[in-house]
Amino acid sequence: MKNPILAILAIAAMVACKKNQTTATDRSADSTGAPAAVTSDTVSGGDSVTAPGNANSADSLSSDDKKFADAAAMGGMMEVMMGKLAAGNANNAAVKALGEMMVKDHSKANDELKNWASKTGYTLPTGLDAEKQKRYDDLKAKKGAEFDKMYTDLMVSDHQKDIAEFKKEAAGGKEASLKSFASKTLPTLEHHLMESEKAKTAVK
Repeated sequence: MKNPILAILAIAAMVACKKNQTTATDRSADSTGAPAAVTSDTVSGGDSVTAPGNANSADSLSSDDKKFADAAAMGGMMEVMMGKLAAGNANNAAVKALGEMMVKDHSKANDELKNWASKTGYTLPTGLDAEKQKRYDDLKAKKGAEFDKMYTDLMVSDHQKDIAEFKKEAAGGKEASLKSFASKTLPTLEHHLMESEKAKTAVK
């Protein structure tokens, strides 16, 4: 009589043991899956936080920095356009060479300014304002010696004005990268002024 009872107790004990193992396994699976979900949420949250920082860069620019950037962009475009006219239309070899130098140097400076604008998220002008467009159109209408004289006069007066504006930005600009661009470009503008004065003397 004792043996059947012992057998029943042994079977009951084995069933209970298996049930406990199954429950432990289920709990282990649940706890193993939890960290993955938390990690995913954490990474996603981190990615969304970093984006707004770059988007607001342009909004932090001062009005003076924006004014300088716009003027530098339009001035640079005009120098390239006029330089191309001079390279093709000038009579004097010194004026042609001056035009070619303007196209090369101002194209490089324009690209640097565009690169700054792209990184900052600032939109530069893509064309000339009415005043600069008129000056370009007036120059385009000139021929021969009149063209040479008008072009060299413009280059001297424009670069005198540009140098003053770039010095102001280099000294008092608020945005560090734009301030550095102004400082870096100044020696090129000063060289342009010197060469423009030489060409102006040559065509008198």
